[in-house]
Amino acid sequence: MENKAIIKQLKQTAQLLELHGENPFKIRGYTSAVFNLEKLEQPLAEMDRETLIGLDGVGKSLADGILQAIDLGMLPALQEQLDRTPPGVVEMLNIKGIGPKKIRTIWLELNIETIEGLLEATEQDQIAKLKGFGAKTQETIKQALLYRQENALKLHYREAEKLGRELIAGLTQRLPNDQVSETGALRRRLEIIDTLEVLVGTKDRKTLREGLSSWEELKLDLKKSGPFTLAGTWIATSTPVRIYLSSEQDFAKQLLLSSASQAHLSTPVTEEKSLLKLLANTTPASEEEAYKLAGLAYVAPELREGQFEIGLAKENKLPKLVTMDDLKGILHNHSTYSDGKHSLRAMAEACRDLGYQYLGISDHSKSAFYANGLEEPRIVKQHEEIEALNKELAPFRIFKGIESDILNNGALDYAEDVLASFDFIVASIHSGLRMDIKKATDRLITAIANPYTTMLGHPTGRLLLQREGYPIDHKTVIDACAQYGVVIEINAHPWRLDLDWRWVHYAIEKGVMLSINPDAHEKDGYKDMYYGHLVGRKGGLTAEMTFNALSVEEVAQHFADRKAAITKPA
Repeated sequence: MENKAIIKQLKQTAQLLELHGENPFKIRGYTSAVFNLEKLEQPLAEMDRETLIGLDGVGKSLADGILQAIDLGMLPALQEQLDRTPPGVVEMLNIKGIGPKKIRTIWLELNIETIEGLLEATEQDQIAKLKGFGAKTQETIKQALLYRQENALKLHYREAEKLGRELIAGLTQRLPNDQVSETGALRRRLEIIDTLEVLVGTKDRKTLREGLSSWEELKLDLKKSGPFTLAGTWIATSTPVRIYLSSEQDFAKQLLLSSASQAHLSTPVTEEKSLLKLLANTTPASEEEAYKLAGLAYVAPELREGQFEIGLAKENKLPKLVTMDDLKGILHNHSTYSDGKHSLRAMAEACRDLGYQYLGISDHSKSAFYANGLEEPRIVKQHEEIEALNKELAPFRIFKGIESDILNNGALDYAEDVLASFDFIVASIHSGLRMDIKKATDRLITAIANPYTTMLGHPTGRLLLQREGYPIDHKTVIDACAQYGVVIEINAHPWRLDLDWRWVHYAIEKGVMLSINPDAHEKDGYKDMYYGHLVGRKGGLTAEMTFNALSVEEVAQHFADRKAAITKPA
């Protein structure tokens, strides 16, 4: 049993104890254990009882519980709480914007034990009448439930990519003589996937259907299928699957057509015809040949969204898209100085060992007390450690950064002399997320205009499939970054992917550089750089417009130039 699974069970136990109004000290014992274990690198499953007892925040009782969880798969304390809690009430704990105490009130005072019952209660104005709730809280709960309902069974691209590979591997094994490829939104690398789409080029559709009907992992729905389409479900995750069938000769054209958005296919190429019409009655041997027949340069699958790519393809001016090999460093990362899992040294050495030239460490600022944000004395200590590590690890370099909270009035989190001590500052909003578009945009622009702001972090604060971002005027925000020379982050965490790819091209047009940042809180978080680079590619990002494609010397010079240009008040 991995540490993450054990920690997840400890967190849920604490939530359920709070839900049932248990002793606060008992709850704090679990939350303290979680805080300490999240920073632990050694596997808990390899420790004996005495070693577990010796861990900060654990003790004898929790150590015994962890050992039983490793042996049986479940913390006894968690099982005890689950046994006394209706499943629907447990499910409510996953709703954003509502905590265990409020759920307890809803459950006991309104006798609501299901998600459906909770949604009905919001529609009947029952929640607003409860003490401590009100109309605003009721609306927040309602919107969270509707958002959850709307996105049921959808997947983050990271999970969909993994399932897509499993699906294609299974198809390839069962259909060794057929052509198989991912297609649709999965091939375009969209951030949210609702259906796994695959194209198969085959000589014998009948034999193919018969061969797939006995595949245990895939359940076909013959009623929803047709002569050229098989509909079904990937059983393990209940994810819809759609398998398109084509002849072997028509495979290349159908791959292009099925992987492109309707907007891409319907965009006029000539005065009279779209790409879809130009490809009618053709049998290209490859996608490259298909675009050539239409008088266009080859368009990479991730660009086929009907934004700007057809016009550039007509002029043979499509950008050379950024690749992982272009990236020279990793900025916006956290360590154990705030809420990261690994030490500053461990994060630096892991970054170096991946072949990068530099690491930007940007732990949380002091207002993020919930994330162990850095008070001023701890900043001094961290900077001293960075300087020592830079001497030891040279030519690899750690840049001194901070992820400064953007306060409600748009100000950054420290006094000017403290801000001046950093090499760079990522400015991000983490609190006060319930804003209208004017408030959110004004708050961001105030921070962008601050001369100490180097980079704007996750501009909308969204958590895909969990929480919509606060609304912002993207054009106004991007224009402000262009005016003040602020880099915009593409937050590469698969739940964020923010800046949204739909605004990448506009940022490039305005001359705004973008930085692909993993927001890593542990060494494994560096892997998310891959998903950020996919977002950049979808928007047409090149290495030239990618900030962290610059060398360590170029980045250091950029930071120094910005600091030197700051005019201090007389």
